[in-house]
Amino acid sequence: MTEPRLDFVTCASPVGLHRMAYWEWGDPANDRVLVCVHGLTRTGRDFDTLARRLSDRYRVVCPDVVGRGASDWLVNPDGYIVPQYVADLLTLIARVDPARLDWVGTSMGGLIAMALLGAQAMARATRPDTAMKGLDAASGIPFGRIVLNDIGPDLDLGGLARIGLYVGQPVAFDTFEQAVDYIRGISEGFGPHAQEQWETLTRRVMVQKDGKWIKHYDLRMAQPFAMQNEAALRASEALLWSSYESIRVPVLVVRGERSDLLSADTAARMLARNPRAELHVVPGVGHAPTFMSDEQIEPVERFLVRGD
Repeated sequence: MTEPRLDFVTCASPVGLHRMAYWEWGDPANDRVLVCVHGLTRTGRDFDTLARRLSDRYRVVCPDVVGRGASDWLVNPDGYIVPQYVADLLTLIARVDPARLDWVGTSMGGLIAMALLGAQAMARATRPDTAMKGLDAASGIPFGRIVLNDIGPDLDLGGLARIGLYVGQPVAFDTFEQAVDYIRGISEGFGPHAQEQWETLTRRVMVQKDGKWIKHYDLRMAQPFAMQNEAALRASEALLWSSYESIRVPVLVVRGERSDLLSADTAARMLARNPRAELHVVPGVGHAPTFMSDEQIEPVERFLVRGD
């Protein structure tokens, strides 16, 4: 399969319903599912190369988180927060009904995974009758292996500030070439890529409308992002550490060697605080590895299929 299937699932927010798009690779009857969730301003098509590689083993499902790509925008921008994303992903998981669910989460996609697993841990603690032997599951979600791509429980203020500079900034370019130059400029952390790869990365987050190339996401998502302060971040970190430590399945922490969002110290503490975790460092890359090259994909593939 060279192109994914596009489908939608209807999700709920406090002010109504919205559709979340997802891109699907592999046999739709395969009950071994890999969910791949993108970063803050990206889309599910970021995982095309990885998904093609793994689609013979998995049904690979790559959502456009609400407000991005082919998904609807929320009526109320206050909903662009992790709890809403967790609720939407739970709806998607119920739709695909996996016998085993593995997860690759880049940046925000990793935060969603940790929040979801934390909720599972709470369900385990309050309803031990739902626990499933050998799986980190409650409420019927059979997690297998987790990949956290350049994200951890500590949220670096410097890295977040860098991202915040461009998230809600409106741009409009006359030519696709100008859009590519812009994406290359704000995505320096992705590391070296060929021109064709930069063009692909641009097409996934920019769209042509009325003769101009503009961002393919709801700029209003910057509003809740901008309201973060240090006190709120520290409270979130405490919850994320608790969630991370509760994970009972193997975890691969992928870190860009030059990352300004996942520090080497945080990565080391992640290994110390969860014995099921291991670390892979991608040389010459910051935030975040794009999984567009064999060198980046192979360690993830080895981790996911280990023990098969």
